[in-house]
Amino acid sequence: MPKNTKSPTEDEKLKYEIAEELGLADKVQKEGWKSLSAKETGRIGGLMTKRKREMKNTK
Repeated sequence: MPKNTKSPTEDEKLKYEIAEELGLADKVQKEGWKSLSAKETGRIGGLMTKRKREMKNTK
């Protein structure tokens, strides 16, 4: 998980989970979120939006 001292929010947990699925978690841990390309960041954001929409529709 991110190296901050605050407990992660639901969005941060989801973002990290998706980064793991895309094989980007190691890069994020070593170099931080800023090291990701626009394409990688966009992919994570798109999948987050898709998952949130799916969770909202299943409730």
